Amino acid sequence: MTRAKLHLIDGGLPHGVQGAADPHFAFAIHVFSKLFPGKRFGGGALSVYLDGRPVVDVWTGWADRRGEVPWSADTAAMVFSATKGAAATVIHRLVDRGQLSYDAPVADFWPEFGANGKSAISVRDLMRHRAGLSHLNGVNKSDLLDHRLMEQRMAAAPLTRLIGQPAYHALTYGWLVSGLARAVTGLGMRDLIRIEIARTLNTDGLHLGRPPADAPTRVAQILAPQSTRANPLFNLLAPKYAALWFSGGFGSMYFPGAKSYVQGDIPFLDSEIPSVNGVFTARALAKMYGAIANCGRIDGTRFLSAEVVRGLTCKPSLRPDLNILVPLSWHLGFHSVPVPGVFPGFGHAGLGGSIGWADPSSGMSIGFVHNRLLTPMLFDQTAFVALGSLLRRGVEAARKRGPQTVPHFGAPYPEPPGEVAG
Repeated sequence: MTRAKLHLIDGGLPHGVQGAADPHFAFAIHVFSKLFPGKRFGGGALSVYLDGRPVVDVWTGWADRRGEVPWSADTAAMVFSATKGAAATVIHRLVDRGQLSYDAPVADFWPEFGANGKSAISVRDLMRHRAGLSHLNGVNKSDLLDHRLMEQRMAAAPLTRLIGQPAYHALTYGWLVSGLARAVTGLGMRDLIRIEIARTLNTDGLHLGRPPADAPTRVAQILAPQSTRANPLFNLLAPKYAALWFSGGFGSMYFPGAKSYVQGDIPFLDSEIPSVNGVFTARALAKMYGAIANCGRIDGTRFLSAEVVRGLTCKPSLRPDLNILVPLSWHLGFHSVPVPGVFPGFGHAGLGGSIGWADPSSGMSIGFVHNRLLTPMLFDQTAFVALGSLLRRGVEAARKRGPQTVPHFGAPYPEPPGEVAG
């Protein structure tokens, strides 16, 4: 891949940054480059679409823990909960084709889900994190890697006192939407993300779980935590607390051995966990949200209907989520920032700070991914708010003077598809 120059007074991109960008975004890209000051800070990528066209596509830093493998155009990161945005988008495409309905009971499509008092829970309830099924309830490591088993557990779970309340389904959300989608298509979410999104967007940069060995997309190593030192007291008390109904977000995320799943070769990637184990490039995320921000169209193709896209924007709410205690206005698989003017639009952030975002009011979408989880850059989760503000300034400047489209980097979707239904 040759380096594409950004046309600025100084003649190019910041040192160590590759890709290309409209010069109106120069300051934002300068700030982006400073997020990865050395090998121990890993690497990442930033992509921006405006009116369905790429205007920023840059990457920098290192894809491995030793700082020997440079981040490339086809490097992807495990984006944790930003995965949920792609899983939700699959559901929206099924709704668009009439295979699902937001206001119908889940059990109308997935009969097994109606067990134990859940027959009235609607698709809309499920997608808004109001199904009351957020807790893992004793899931162990082997259960977690068996996505069919986890879908069955979701279907058989009893109704809880959290029903109807916003309570973030940190891990269970993925198996709920994959079980629903499987019931109407016969396919698992790994295949559906490839078929419904990656193929439609002509990108290889969207995988659920580990990409095939021959895929051009390569997974960046997670930098930390890599220590294997045990904490006996935590290991004794954590399962007991997680089992309590009032354990909130901890009960929705904790399972024994969780840390080991992001270490080494990232065992988290060896299953279908549509809430957390997406392996996405920034470019692919930005393109998916770019279609949404552009009234459902991208590259001359109708990705979602204008009607469905209009329904994805919700009224901001300051009502706190019962599990994470932060008001995020959950709506149909996405969240927003309910502070006027701070971060318009909606999308989904992931643990560590990777994010995909659409702002239909400005026509802008953003994809930002990196391979840090717990590192000296402790502000990763909030740093993007400041970067997002700079990107919006870039959009305003580009609108006044005319945006410049950048080249298409990264591998396209492979043909023939070659997926095997799971």
